[in-house]
Amino acid sequence: MTSPTAAHDALRLAIDIGGTFTDTVLVSGEDTILASTKTLTTHQNPADGAMEGAKRVMGQTGRSLSEVTGFIHGTTLATNALIERRGADVATICTEGFRDILDIGYERRYSQYDINLEKPDLLVPRERSFVIVERMSSEGEVLIALDEGAVDGLLTEIDASGAGAVAICLMHSYANPAHEQHLRDLIREKRPDLVVSISSDVSPEAREFDRLCTTVANAYIQPLMETYLARFADQFATEGVSCPILMMTAGGGMCTVETAARFPIRLVESGPAGGAILAARIAARAGLDEVLSFDVGGTTAKLCLIDNARPQTSRSFEIARAARFIKGSGMPVRIPVIEMIEIGAGGGSIAGVDRLGRLTVGPKSAGSEPGPVAFMRGGTEPTVTDSDITLGYIVPDTFAEGHIKLDPEGSKQALSSVIGSVLDLDAVGSADGVSRIVDESMASAGRMHAVESGKDLGPRTMIAFGGNGPLHASRVARSAGVSRIVIPPNPGVGSAVGFLFAPVSFEIVRSKYSLLNSMDMDGVNALFDAMISEAKEVVVQGAGDAPTEVLRTAFMRYNGQGHEIEITLPDRALTVDDIAPLTAAFEEEYRKQFSRPVPGMEIEILNWAVRVATRDSDVPPVPATPAQNPFTVTDTRPITCDVDGQAKDAAFVARAHMKPGDHVPGPALIHEPQTTTLVSADFSAHLDAIGNLVLIQDQKGDA
Repeated sequence: MTSPTAAHDALRLAIDIGGTFTDTVLVSGEDTILASTKTLTTHQNPADGAMEGAKRVMGQTGRSLSEVTGFIHGTTLATNALIERRGADVATICTEGFRDILDIGYERRYSQYDINLEKPDLLVPRERSFVIVERMSSEGEVLIALDEGAVDGLLTEIDASGAGAVAICLMHSYANPAHEQHLRDLIREKRPDLVVSISSDVSPEAREFDRLCTTVANAYIQPLMETYLARFADQFATEGVSCPILMMTAGGGMCTVETAARFPIRLVESGPAGGAILAARIAARAGLDEVLSFDVGGTTAKLCLIDNARPQTSRSFEIARAARFIKGSGMPVRIPVIEMIEIGAGGGSIAGVDRLGRLTVGPKSAGSEPGPVAFMRGGTEPTVTDSDITLGYIVPDTFAEGHIKLDPEGSKQALSSVIGSVLDLDAVGSADGVSRIVDESMASAGRMHAVESGKDLGPRTMIAFGGNGPLHASRVARSAGVSRIVIPPNPGVGSAVGFLFAPVSFEIVRSKYSLLNSMDMDGVNALFDAMISEAKEVVVQGAGDAPTEVLRTAFMRYNGQGHEIEITLPDRALTVDDIAPLTAAFEEEYRKQFSRPVPGMEIEILNWAVRVATRDSDVPPVPATPAQNPFTVTDTRPITCDVDGQAKDAAFVARAHMKPGDHVPGPALIHEPQTTTLVSADFSAHLDAIGNLVLIQDQKGDA
């Protein structure tokens, strides 16, 4: 039960639906966690697993859903629908003469000399690509009027194609959306059941290929997400929830369910974004300037670079790459997103032996249905979790709060049968091989992500969370060259905890070409006024009259270049006096990225952006950790040491029994309700002043 004081505080609920587990957290006030739990994701209706988790945390605290005053939700449903190709049949409508935008793409191959190159699946075959007569100029001037008389014939063709959704992307609609809006209204009038997405709403930026791909992806998942979100909201409303449900977005903000239903593409990667926000908050409290966020669940591992307590962000990313690590092999999407690398390496990742006799792990996952063999839900293929159980890192008695019973013998038999019988290994040897491969895969992904960003992992602190993050953190850190790890409180539900610190926000980007030295100040200021007003209308739906802040940015480049650099603008109307400082800011950023600016070149601006967000609360610093004291270990468990592969006894410690300053040398298993931290033999752990578990590698390298 909660204390009388906590009973009067506002209750906030966060639910993160992942590919394997659904995480639920109940918080009182600003950040007092009252209860948290993990339930298996129910793929047939994800809301069922979410409801089970919600009722469980309410039961643990003696509260009811009718008392909840804040509700934040993130889901992988949009991401999985795109990856697994479970969306609507989409038809596209483009300007006459531009039917083949998707086939032409960037007019290049992502792997120049691969004769067996697999083209990315962009969801719409040519037979569902349609055109209409109209034309706008890049300045938004109507060159050819929209041919309204062709709409009936166009709809007949769309009907015959079997499409259930339409993506409209007309030339230069970012400059003037009138034709797209009118065509959308005509289609909705004549076909009210047809879902329509228009590019001037979804991604109003220049570059028609990216804009069309983003609109197609939005239309592809919109029917599924509209149905899901309505069912989710109705199910919780029936159980007494009366507050608005806010949805986590890929950019690290929140929006209303209604906005999410219009722009479901912004929900892609929303769960991992919550984890990055949590890591950024921990970094801010601890004064850490360079951090690697390490989030491992049942299906994937996500790694994000965080500098000065701000996650690395991007304006674009790719979905479902045909070649996992090759840029250009996926479907490009232009939305605000926290930039991270994600690989198919989680607790449910399936291990096996390929036809060349090589041990492989992932990216295919057993998920929650059927799940790892040890879950006894019908799984027959060994997974990373089965390996961790066999190595002794997961102790059945403390797994998932006891809600999921494990069969260790089943794990061993599957490892021996599928891997050991082929490679002449016993169950432990097979499990050790699986563990080493998956850990190296995660470390390699982190190293590659850092190199692509021009950064080094060595000086960084790893912040690890997720159901499997603390279990693999010390092993991955060793391989990646990281020597310090922080495991926050309640790490097993870290992304859901991160949701609670996210601002209500909305970001808008508009294209308006300008040369910096001859900028139309009045036109740009009017554009900003319109974008800010539009963004505030979205934010106020979820934040009410809460104070907000506005971030203005310009995407600048030298005249004739292909890509831009993001430059922050002052939050006020621009004047001619701003030209010189903006020039200096651009050249300084250009120098950072490319060593030196280019003298004598004109600077141009293609896109302008605003982000309206509720103001972040102040983050109190972490007090100094008390003097370290050896923790008295009273229990041990046998494990296979990840350093030398030998059997050893590891300290078995309940995290709840540790107090600030307590020190535990490795090897050790520090368990808590939703996960376990493996302290490898070459690491030691202590608890800091606010309950973070800090792992430090022995610099002598002694095991």
